[in-house]
Amino acid sequence: MTYIVGLTGGIGSGKSAAAQAFEELGIVVIDTDAIAHALTAPGGAAIAPIRAAFGADYLTAEGALSRARMRELVFADAAKKRQLEAILHPMIRAQTNELAQAARSAYVILMVPLLIESRDYHKRCQRILVVDCPEELQLARVIARSGLAAEQVRAIMATQVSRETRLAAADDVIDNSLDLANLRRQVEALHARYLQLAAAGG
Repeated sequence: MTYIVGLTGGIGSGKSAAAQAFEELGIVVIDTDAIAHALTAPGGAAIAPIRAAFGADYLTAEGALSRARMRELVFADAAKKRQLEAILHPMIRAQTNELAQAARSAYVILMVPLLIESRDYHKRCQRILVVDCPEELQLARVIARSGLAAEQVRAIMATQVSRETRLAAADDVIDNSLDLANLRRQVEALHARYLQLAAAGG
C-alpha cells in the first residue's frame, strides 16, 4: 500500500512552497485543488453536472466554473455548498486514489487544504503534516498575492478550522514563519524521516 503523508495548512501558510520542495526531492505530490480546477475547467468532468444542478449562470462564457459567483453562493447557502461538494468530492477522491496507486515514489504527499475537516482524507493518511505560520502573516501573504481585502481573507480563514485545531491534529509541523531556505531545510529533514517510515511500513 502507498505510504501517504497528508499535507495541509491554512490559506497563505505556504502549503504550495512545501509541496514544491518535496517534489524537488522526487516525491509525487497529489494536489486536490489542482484536480478540482481541472474538473471545473472547460470540458472538465464536473461541468455537465454543475450546469444541471446550478444552471449556466454559474459557468463562464468559456464553459468553466465561475469561481467568484459560486463562492458567493456557497458562502451564503450551506445547502448549495453541500450540493456542490456532492458533485466534486467523489470525483476528486477517485482521481486521488488513481494517482496514489500509480505513484512510483517512496511515499506520496497528498495536499488537501481542508484535510483536518475531512474525515475521509484524514483516514487515508499515515501521517498529517501541517504547514504553520502566525495568522497575521497568513493574512499579509494572501492579501499580497491575491489582492483581496483583509476582511475577505479573514472570512475565508473563518471557514477553516482554527490554527490550534490544525496543530493538535498534526503528526509533524513545518514552521513557515521565516524564509524559503528555512522551509526547505525542514522539508529535507522530514523527507529523510518519511523515507524511513515508508520503508518500515509506517
